[in-house]
Amino acid sequence: MKKTIHIIGSGFSSLAASCYLAQAGYDVTVFEKNKTIGGRARQLVKEGFTFDIGPTWYWMPDVFERFFADFNKKPSDYYILKKLNPAYSVYFGKDDFITIENTLEKIINAFEKEEPGSSKKLKKFIQTAKSNYNIAIKDLVYNPGVSALELITPATIKKVNQFFSTIKRDVRKEFKNDRLVKILEFPVLFLGAKPSDTPSFYSFMNYADFGLGTFHPKKGMYQVILAMERLALELGVTIKTDAPIEKIIVKNKEAKGIVSKGKLFKSDIVVSGADYHHTETLLDKPFRQYSESYWNKKTFAPSSLLFYVGFDKKLINVNHHTLFFDVDFDIHAEAIYDTPKWPENPLFYASFPSITDNNSAPDGKEAGIFLIPLAPGLEDTPELRATYFEKIMTRFENLTSQSVKNHVIFKESFCINDFIKDYNSYKGNAYGMANTLMQTAFLRPKLKSKRVKNLFFTGQLTVPGPGVPPSLISGKLVADLVTKYHNI
Repeated sequence: MKKTIHIIGSGFSSLAASCYLAQAGYDVTVFEKNKTIGGRARQLVKEGFTFDIGPTWYWMPDVFERFFADFNKKPSDYYILKKLNPAYSVYFGKDDFITIENTLEKIINAFEKEEPGSSKKLKKFIQTAKSNYNIAIKDLVYNPGVSALELITPATIKKVNQFFSTIKRDVRKEFKNDRLVKILEFPVLFLGAKPSDTPSFYSFMNYADFGLGTFHPKKGMYQVILAMERLALELGVTIKTDAPIEKIIVKNKEAKGIVSKGKLFKSDIVVSGADYHHTETLLDKPFRQYSESYWNKKTFAPSSLLFYVGFDKKLINVNHHTLFFDVDFDIHAEAIYDTPKWPENPLFYASFPSITDNNSAPDGKEAGIFLIPLAPGLEDTPELRATYFEKIMTRFENLTSQSVKNHVIFKESFCINDFIKDYNSYKGNAYGMANTLMQTAFLRPKLKSKRVKNLFFTGQLTVPGPGVPPSLISGKLVADLVTKYHNI
């Protein structure tokens, strides 16, 4: 008789784990608290517009290819992928922006134009970043975070200094132009920490950006979720939606099942892809590994204030991905990480998928997603949301030289309270736990419970870290760990 596994949550890591575990021969059921699958990567459809609620960047395509290849599939079996050109643009002032195009050669030329002599430095920087990327993907991120020895390989020994320097230090040592510095420091924000707190080794994100490029799945990132659902169903996984979990049942220090809507579902193994902190609250206190003070001391990736906006016209002077760095990043970062508060003048990011994808908006109209990074745990009120929408729309109009406020058909918002309500997210964080030096690899919360046999974890708060590709990897890692301890 097959061993049964219940998986809590249906985000990228949970769906990945479900596929690997079903392939390994387990009887797998996924329980999702919301009415639709996808976790943070759900979709909003309204008045002919379609928005990705969560992730909008498709980076590191090789990780997606590797995932599907593990099942003798390809991403193209499920969705159409387009490389964006330009990848994105960055505004620094009114009608003042730098465009990052779709090849390293074009990017090098843009840097040289901005700062004479910088092209040689960029080539060298990206060469190191590529080396780091190859080491990270081949040697490091597919390790389960069990031991410090995982970090010690012939390749990483040569890079040891990069674990004790920072991205900020390395970038500013070579590049003097503040605009180029901001562009080079931007990718590590996906890891959830300031460039000054992110080890130099993570420059591999710059290779993901400049070397591999930025892609868009036709009809949006939710197509990846639907692809993984289809694969899971093909492998025999059962998926239950509208199925919140109230408790993890433990007997004799062993997970025996879960309770959903008052009903007991017995299983041999429980895997949680839900928020790690929340998952532990589903256990009686003696079975929790980490105290409240432990979580409170950790550096969490930011939360976000997001707006999903339908415009009644096509917009100008923007690209599919557009960053607005016209204010001081250090001051905004301080409001996120050092003295948490609502930033007076926030940086923000905007995505206009309908520029690339006519499935995102009706003809002649534009779908806009706007994101302001925030400290987790802040007060979140309708009044604050309205104030910040007005702030960024005023700046947006000025920077891009167009009128938009009078062309808003509707706007929906999503912020800290929603991250808590919809995802049980600790303090309403959006991206999990930051990848700082002291929160890397074996120093992150463990995939396997130390106190409850047959209980495992996956997702952004555990190994390897924040982001969509790491979540796919996390699902594989936990599945490998389950099969290691529970051979069928």
